[in-house]
Amino acid sequence: MLKGIPHILSPELLKILAEMGHGDELVIADANFPAVSTAKRCVRADGHGGEQMLDAILELFPLDTFVEAPVTLMSPDPGMLPDDPPIWAAFKQVLERYQQGVKTQAVSRTQFYQRAKDAYAVVSTGERAFYACIILKKGAI
Repeated sequence: MLKGIPHILSPELLKILAEMGHGDELVIADANFPAVSTAKRCVRADGHGGEQMLDAILELFPLDTFVEAPVTLMSPDPGMLPDDPPIWAAFKQVLERYQQGVKTQAVSRTQFYQRAKDAYAVVSTGERAFYACIILKKGAI
């Protein structure tokens, strides 16, 4: 056991977060995302939600301040939802706690999948909300 580290971060995920360098990307994916077939490195976190995983990771993970939008969300396909996915508001609240005014961008599902293939790792959560997938670009400290 270690002090000061969120308990939902597994040793495998802590190792990956430590290995990542400035500019590397980490995907936090919902339960519907094809994480295993997409990821170079996949960390299972089935019992945890996306919002909780985002919060735990951001306690340790600096967001990139050298890019306009260090956070990328998966946009719903046209006509799927009347508004932004509800989980986005929860994600934005968590993001604001760690970096006020942080900019996000949204990309199509196919663009998101391509970015995920190139990401350093994918964290596969048990989140059941639709479009609860987010990419974080790591910053420097």
